[in-house]
Amino acid sequence: MARKAAFIGLGVMGYPMAGYLQKNGFETTVYNRTPAKAEAWVKEHGGKSAPTPREAAEDADFVMICVGNDNDLRGVVLGDDGALAGTKSGATLVDHTTASADVAREIAALAAAQGVGFVDGPVSGGQAGAENGVLTVMCGGTETDFDTAKPAIMSYARACERLGEAGSGQLAKMVNQICIAGLVQGLSEALHFAQSAGLDGRKVVDTISKGAAQSWQMENRYETMLDDQFDFGFAVDWMRKDLGICLEEAKQMEISLPMTALVDQFYGDVQAMGGGRWDTSSLIRRLRQLKKSYG
Repeated sequence: MARKAAFIGLGVMGYPMAGYLQKNGFETTVYNRTPAKAEAWVKEHGGKSAPTPREAAEDADFVMICVGNDNDLRGVVLGDDGALAGTKSGATLVDHTTASADVAREIAALAAAQGVGFVDGPVSGGQAGAENGVLTVMCGGTETDFDTAKPAIMSYARACERLGEAGSGQLAKMVNQICIAGLVQGLSEALHFAQSAGLDGRKVVDTISKGAAQSWQMENRYETMLDDQFDFGFAVDWMRKDLGICLEEAKQMEISLPMTALVDQFYGDVQAMGGGRWDTSSLIRRLRQLKKSYG
């Protein structure tokens, strides 16, 4: 018997992820807040669409979710038309939203009460990773739930690791975003310095990338940053949402994240410049703008 899946949320990440589920042998039913997007997905990939999360989840062995934030997640999971109301006992709910650890634990408890497994599995790899089926998935949940969900998750992932109980995937994603914030700011300052010093930025990066300074951000973003182009990745608006989650969690833990807090403010400056939809490497444009203001 064919395995059945539901995918709720067909944004830039969810749309291709759901496509890989269908391609890899899961009979997939999709739900999207905008029905036209769901209809387009069915036309492209096959499968079915449903008018509510509840109806999408009915009869599914796996219910995947990828929406914007905690409130969006509660909106599609809870309530009479929510996914959990339609999820059968013994099925597994997998949430790929980047959200708080608190909401992951909340939904895990509600799912367990009705015999449904739960894995919080935020992803890294961006739109390109989703489109190419090579995402990295950081998971929280019981070992049983993780082992059950992993074959479905690997439809669109190249790496999938359990890092602890429910909420642990979200905490690991926070670690990921903290690292990225520092790396992008450092790369922005380095490239801005190089250009201001009259150096050929491409030659400099070609040289230093063979040493300890090398990073994914350098390899994949330095050219577009030098060319002042910022339409190639994760948007500033979403990064600020994620860093806000990190900072709130740190507050609860009573620890300090000074670099993260500072870069979050810098992204606020980028938003004020009209760059909310620019990708995260646009931090360098902020530095260029500051230089102009000094001149």
